[in-house]
Amino acid sequence: MDQQREPDTQQAPPEPESASPHHGPSERSDSQAGQERQREEQILEAAFEEFASQGFAGATIKRIAQRAKLASQALIYWYFPTKEALFQAVLTRSLPITQVVNDATELLDQPPEQVLPRLARAYLAMADHPAALRLVRLFAPEVLRRPEIAELLGGRVIGRVLTFIERYLARQVELGRLRPHDTRVSARAFIGMTLPLLGGKLFLHTLEVEDLADDDYIGAIVALFLRGLQAEVQAEA
Repeated sequence: MDQQREPDTQQAPPEPESASPHHGPSERSDSQAGQERQREEQILEAAFEEFASQGFAGATIKRIAQRAKLASQALIYWYFPTKEALFQAVLTRSLPITQVVNDATELLDQPPEQVLPRLARAYLAMADHPAALRLVRLFAPEVLRRPEIAELLGGRVIGRVLTFIERYLARQVELGRLRPHDTRVSARAFIGMTLPLLGGKLFLHTLEVEDLADDDYIGAIVALFLRGLQAEVQAEA
């Protein structure tokens, strides 16, 4: 998929405000860093509203810059080189599951009884998080109609989640907590076990299990999943 970058004659990076002569170098640096973070948040907020109202194809960098009250859309490219990169950043910021796996190295050595429920809750939280729900409901039809959107969501967002789960399960095999197996399959199987409940929350309410709380559902699927992947020494105990 070609990455989209809208033309802009002004390609200069944002110029930080002049520092006060009363501040030292470290204070000026902290101030500039704070301004950069604030501007990035402005852009992400504006991009979320634009994507959520116009979809990916209809959203424009020009309107995002206007929503963010920026003087030039070139300022957006200083932070996000393409429209796809900006969209991915919006998803990472808005979807609970991507927030969990984005920088989750510390989870790798934690036991699956703790980590898998956390991942499942974050995945299902897409249906309860207002911002995530808006994006998911908007982009679900686009995924069916537009292959480039399916690639953007599937390859770069869901793919990142699956890659982390594969890596996590492989580490649990190394630690002897799970038996050796193809973690590519088990990662997809685990996500697949959450899909009926997520689908029921989002679209088809008949898929939901009546009188079963989310935590009970999560506990049940984690127990089933781990039962099938118990290490041999545990299975024989």
